Formats: sequence, C-alpha cells, structure tokens
Amino acid sequence: MVIHYKCPNCGSDMAFDSESGTLSCDSCERKDRIEEFPTEYIRTSFSEGEAKEYHCKNCGAALITDKDTSATTCSFCGAGVVLLDRLSGDLAPSKVIPFTISKEKAMNAFRAWCRNGLLTPKGFMTAERIKGITGMYVPFWLYDLNCGAQVQALCTKVRTYTRGDYIYTETSYYDVYRDINIDYKKVPVDASEKMIDELMDKLEPYNYDQLKEFNTPYLAGYIAEKYSYDDDELLPRAKSKIKGYVESFISSTIVGYSTVNYTRKDIDTRKRNAYYTLLPVWMVYYDYNNKEHIFAMNGQTGKVVGKPPISYAKVASWFGGIAGSVFIILKMIALIMGGGLW
Repeated sequence: MVIHYKCPNCGSDMAFDSESGTLSCDSCERKDRIEEFPTEYIRTSFSEGEAKEYHCKNCGAALITDKDTSATTCSFCGAGVVLLDRLSGDLAPSKVIPFTISKEKAMNAFRAWCRNGLLTPKGFMTAERIKGITGMYVPFWLYDLNCGAQVQALCTKVRTYTRGDYIYTETSYYDVYRDINIDYKKVPVDASEKMIDELMDKLEPYNYDQLKEFNTPYLAGYIAEKYSYDDDELLPRAKSKIKGYVESFISSTIVGYSTVNYTRKDIDTRKRNAYYTLLPVWMVYYDYNNKEHIFAMNGQTGKVVGKPPISYAKVASWFGGIAGSVFIILKMIALIMGGGLW
C-alpha cells in the first residue's frame, strides 16, 4: 500500500525512515515521531472506498494502493500494474514490524551475499545486474497455538550382566503415559498467494520484540500486499510448522529407556489467536544470463535467501580438488606405513 503523508513544513511527501524510525521529509529534512505526527496531515487509507486493488497482467499478483494511484510497479516481477476495482476497506492489519534496513544497506548486503557464493559464476558475483529492489510489507498470520497431547508407550530397559560362566540379559517393561500441554506463540505463516512459502519460511526468524500495533505511517514509501488467505484457511499449515517441535518435545519427556514403542499418540492443536501482521521484506530482482533470479531479504535482520545460479566449472574444480587432496593424503599414509609409491 502506498500512502502519502504531507510534510507540515513544505508540503512534500514524507516517508518512513528505517534508520531513525520516524517519518522523514527529504525536502526540508523534517522528522516526526509516528506517535506525534499531526493527524490532519494523515490520509486514512482503509476507509470505505479509499483502497483500490491492482492486478499485475504479467504475473497476476494482487496489490493494494491508495485511490489516487494510477500505476505502480509489481513487487513480484517488476512489471506495471493497472487498476481493477474498489475494495471494501476491511484490510487493516493488527500488527506490523517496521523496516530497520534502508534500501542502500539492503543493496550493499545483497552484493556482499552474492560475492560470498563459493559455487556461483564469477560474473554473477561481480556484475552490477540488480534489475530492481522493492521494499514491501508481506501479509502474515501470526498464530498463538495450544497443543494438547496424550501419549502412551511401551518402553524397555535392558540390563546385561555376567554371573559365573553365564551372561544374562534382563529386560524390564514399562507402561509410560504422558499428558502434555504446550503453548506456541506467534507462529508465522505468509498469507500471500504469490509469495513462495519456502522463501518466506527461510526469512525467519523475526524479532517480535519490535512488533508494534499497526499504524498507517509505517507504510509510507513502501508497498503492502493484501492477504490472499484468511487465518482459518492457513491454520493447517501453521499446525504443520510446529508438528516437528511437538514430536521432539514428546520424545524429550520419555528418556532413559532402551526402546520406546508408542501405542497411542493423540495430538490436538487448536488456535487461540491469530494476528494479521505485515512483515518487512526487500524483494530483489537480479538479471543474469538472460534469466531473472528473485531473492528476498528480511527487512528487519538483513538475512538474504534465494537460489543463485551454480557454476558447473566451479563444481567440477571443487570435486577435483577434493579428489586430488584425498589422493595425496593416501600417498603420504602409504609412505608412513612403509608402502611404496603408486
């Protein structure tokens, strides 16, 4: 969502400054704390008829912007988007984590990340091929989940001892029961249809100490996409994200046995709360070898995720180097042990 905040001094558009955490005017350098910004200069973007939906003809992404915007750039593919129709205005999020990394820092961090790729092509690491970088708030649902589990297991403890000329094995059997109750707070699931779930998952973790009540000035100068799925639709994915942790916790409560065979494992996970939240992401579009590569950066921590191209020449060289090193080591061992040269 693109929202305009007029500077009380000069009337220019103000934008959220990730470094100072304030609304900043580039023209007169005025800075205002979001909580103290004069309300008469704020346009409410979520009232009835104010928000409009744009659909990208290139990739189909749905974006939200204010009613006066006639064109913008798709955060997913970089193509232009056009206006479709009005929205009802019920898309206000509950929480937001503001950007803490500026566009310049994001660009520098991405370049450094590219150069650290040991198996990426040389041209990819050195060329200035960044096609575009967009700061956007991605819609997430943060779930508070309660997990109850009733577990029964048949466990054994095996003891081996010697008496006289005989070796004895003693097996003791135990019927183990556990009644477990676990709470998980703020389990994130991205709610955008166009975002790649695996990419968004790898951006975690976010620091939820900086989670704030939603306030429209945080969006000034950025784009925000509306959610594609509500919290009930994404609840199964939230449950699946914690499944491994639940299984691990259950296992940690049954220790000290030689064997553990579960005879009953009833797990019931329920939603306590779900918060519609906007999380900051820098989307980076990188053009290399006539192909566009898409990467994402956590706009709070600077973590970069994506799949860069692989240099097969470097891979061959790497394996060749390993094979050569192993060959030399084996030769040295043979010499030390008195063997001859191969």
